[in-house]
Amino acid sequence: MTAKDARIRLEGVAKKFGNVIAVFPTDVEVAQGEFVVILGPSGCGKTTTLRMIAGLEAPSQGSVFINGKDVTRLRPGDRDIAFVFQMFSLYPHLTVQENVAFTMLAQGLSSQEAMRRSGDMLRHLGLGGLVHVRPGNLSGGDQQRVALARALVRSPQAFLMDEPLGTLDGSMREEMRETLRAIHNRSGATTVFVTHDQEEAMGLADRIAVMKDGRVVQFDHPRTIYDNPVNLFVADFVGSPGMNILAGVRRGEWVDVPALGMRLRVAEDGDSEGITSNTASGGECRLGVRPENVLLSEDGSPCVVEHTEALGSHNMLSLRTAAGFLKAWIPAGIRFREGETIGATFLPSGCRWFDGASGEALPWKTLEAVCRPTR
Repeated sequence: MTAKDARIRLEGVAKKFGNVIAVFPTDVEVAQGEFVVILGPSGCGKTTTLRMIAGLEAPSQGSVFINGKDVTRLRPGDRDIAFVFQMFSLYPHLTVQENVAFTMLAQGLSSQEAMRRSGDMLRHLGLGGLVHVRPGNLSGGDQQRVALARALVRSPQAFLMDEPLGTLDGSMREEMRETLRAIHNRSGATTVFVTHDQEEAMGLADRIAVMKDGRVVQFDHPRTIYDNPVNLFVADFVGSPGMNILAGVRRGEWVDVPALGMRLRVAEDGDSEGITSNTASGGECRLGVRPENVLLSEDGSPCVVEHTEALGSHNMLSLRTAAGFLKAWIPAGIRFREGETIGATFLPSGCRWFDGASGEALPWKTLEAVCRPTR
């Protein structure tokens, strides 16, 4: 299977339902052969955005382009895209293979070639033993995989997928992520994939468009989004768990973090001499640290071990502080007792800073962390 090259571009695309704005004016471009994931919580506008690309919803304003052609007013069937819905729909009177071959037969492909392609795709998705079974005799997960096969076996300009793995269990979802990524790498198909699952997004995407309240708030490579979230929402939403967020107060080139009795010396990015401008609103800021950048040390700020969660190769520690909990990864072989007091500090290069009022990322770098009483 080889999909056609396609570029998808949204220019000022927005959608209103009555007085409710579901999607604010959005500019997004998906490159040829790129796998882009639209990620966000329920109700953020991600499915509506996908449906406008497909032509299933008409934009209230703006234009949709595929390969440079304005398709805003074209019907879905004239856009040459394959859409996989969250809720699958199969023909109950046809076998699994006949369901997958149906669209190709309708487009005039010979029966022999349609059955060959459908059989190959079903084997790729682990359904080779079910080709003669009817959908009513399949589990919900297998029915969804058949719906995926029916879309993937075509060679459209682009694939659009609305949470297609939502009905699968955990192990099958992981297997299908690997399969989808392998098929994409082989075919080079332009793909836009919607999900609320950040692990799914991180595992599949070339780039992720993170949406909140109808707006794309960050559109970048997965690692960039994880390491450098543009605001507190992204910092919390991306990551399992999200970033630890602690309140801080800037005083000159130092930031006090009262919850841990810590002080951290910071500088404007690129300025090792210290901060010269009042970047944070009123001096109030937020410190964000991923669990893997929390360091345990006898010289660190005292925290109480509340709970330990075993996660295979590592454990997740929940540490109680004066202002809530701090999450930290530790190797599985290290053991702490619940109620034990241990010291915690941070890897300076892993610290991220956000404005206390707006929640937007601040251009600060951390030079050192000092565990001593704040002033």
